[in-house]
Amino acid sequence: MKINRFITFLVVLGVLSSCKDETDQKQVELPMKKKAVVYQVFTRLFGNTNTTNTPWGTIEENGVGKFADFDEKALNEIKDLGITHIWYTGVPHHALIHDYTAYGISNDDPDVVKGRAGSPYAVKDYYNVNPDLATDPAKRLEEFKQLIERTHKVGMKVIIDIVPNHVARNYEGKTNPEGVEDFGATDDTSKEYDANNNFYYIPGQAFKVPEWKEGYLPLGGEKNALADSKFEENPAKWTGNGSRLAQPDFYDWYETVKINYGVKPDGTEDFVELPYDFAGKDYQAHFDFWKDKTLPDSWHKFKDIALYWLDFGVDGFRFDMAEMVPVEFWSYLNSNIKMKNPDAFLLAEVYNPSLYRDYIFKGKMDYLYDKVELYDSIKHIMKGYGWTDHIPVVQKGMADIEHHMLHFLENHDEQRIASPEFVGRAEIAKPAMVVSATISTSPTMIYFGQEVGEPGAEDAGFGKPSRTSIFDYIGVPHHQRWMNNKKFDGGQLSDEEKGLRDFYKRLLNFTIQSDALMGEYQEIHFYNKEHTEHYDHRVLSYVRWSDNEKLIIISNFDTEKSYALDLKIPEEVISKWQLKDGDYGLQEKLYGTFNTKLSIVNGQGTMAIELEPLQSYIFSIGE
Repeated sequence: MKINRFITFLVVLGVLSSCKDETDQKQVELPMKKKAVVYQVFTRLFGNTNTTNTPWGTIEENGVGKFADFDEKALNEIKDLGITHIWYTGVPHHALIHDYTAYGISNDDPDVVKGRAGSPYAVKDYYNVNPDLATDPAKRLEEFKQLIERTHKVGMKVIIDIVPNHVARNYEGKTNPEGVEDFGATDDTSKEYDANNNFYYIPGQAFKVPEWKEGYLPLGGEKNALADSKFEENPAKWTGNGSRLAQPDFYDWYETVKINYGVKPDGTEDFVELPYDFAGKDYQAHFDFWKDKTLPDSWHKFKDIALYWLDFGVDGFRFDMAEMVPVEFWSYLNSNIKMKNPDAFLLAEVYNPSLYRDYIFKGKMDYLYDKVELYDSIKHIMKGYGWTDHIPVVQKGMADIEHHMLHFLENHDEQRIASPEFVGRAEIAKPAMVVSATISTSPTMIYFGQEVGEPGAEDAGFGKPSRTSIFDYIGVPHHQRWMNNKKFDGGQLSDEEKGLRDFYKRLLNFTIQSDALMGEYQEIHFYNKEHTEHYDHRVLSYVRWSDNEKLIIISNFDTEKSYALDLKIPEEVISKWQLKDGDYGLQEKLYGTFNTKLSIVNGQGTMAIELEPLQSYIFSIGE
């Protein structure tokens, strides 16, 4: 979900803060010895071989993937791509339009569901999983447990979503463990706010379905007994993005309701603020701090949910729109998670750079999306009008938190690279992918289908082209060609698509094996702009090193221009590497097809390089 529609609300709640003095926010020791690579997969789309792709198509018409589709062959192929963690997106049971009443599940109202398959971020029951994903919906938890076990067996870890900011408007905890009270079950609905209410209310007003715009009709206009522009909710609750209207706008997150964490409507807080020096303390200290504090009920409910899934076998979480929830809650939740599993992988969606350090150091997040800084910069370069000069500036500004800023070029919120709305050709991302995956110690993430150039061209219904729909039942054509009727061998891919996947496989596997990529970084870009003939703002170069590996990385972002360069390695780098004058052999780590050498004269290194359009090299220096 995106930030543009709720900045005002965040300000009102007092969540936004200026970037504080970082003197006590020391970078923590890296928890990983090698790079991590996350494969985000939209679970219900992955195994779907149906190619009908009717807009607003039913599950019978358009098909749906299952947990079972991730068999040992599929999982091994994903792992062999260079993946360490799978983020199974859309696992918790969310609102959707399909009749599962035979399994004790109530039907959802199309007036408060986006799409037919529903948004994965409108969770209906946090203690169960999406029945669409099970071969036998009655055994859906068992089937997910088996998927976790299969994933672990091939050597990968499992991440799922938790969405603390909001739940589905028709939340029903039908499968709560014994003693777990449902959200809102004991709320005092006569009050707009109470510290222990799970929701915010609009007393005296009933909820009204939004007025539809731009020709939109639920289910594309198909008749449905519940699609009557009515949904019973009295009093109305605040909407997930913070709207306090009984009738939210069409562009609001009207299918969800906001969770109350003890932030009053005027923005003041009903909980203890973390002491400032806690930014420099570990999760044990944060856990101890909260043990004797009286906390709003919603804090406990989400802590119990997270610990339930850890006990189930999940290895980590991706937290949706974390900045809409107070940082103190994250200190409480994440310290509880880490006490149970110190290696849990905690990834959060935070888009405001001024909040990054608070959510990392005070909120105890492992990783945040590097969207506003690196992704946006690289996107502009890929589109032809950005300069590579900006990337070293971004990295310098992130120096104290670079490990915590997860890198990506695609996810379910962003346009597919190959879509005409982005750059229209997947190969244009090759230099960007090299830079994204090698410039820092942070994890890398790719989105399923990215590795074969999926363009997201389908009109699925609620979801429109340029992004693969997360709201409807749909097939994903390029990915389906790789699946090859569940042989998972790429048998239907074109040569170009096979070549693209081979590139991703080479790059990602190199990153998870390299020591240097968990070591030091220095840009050599500006030095070469000043000292190297023909070097310009469409090229980027930097070095990475550890005690036993030294890398020189250079990428050409231009789609048409070739370069012949005598790349310079500054004296400062040569000194740090403790190299003497002379010639050193270079091994190219991606394809091994380019032969050159590093010549050091008077402490400065030079290497002759020819770069074709969109070409990158990763050179390792021999001793």
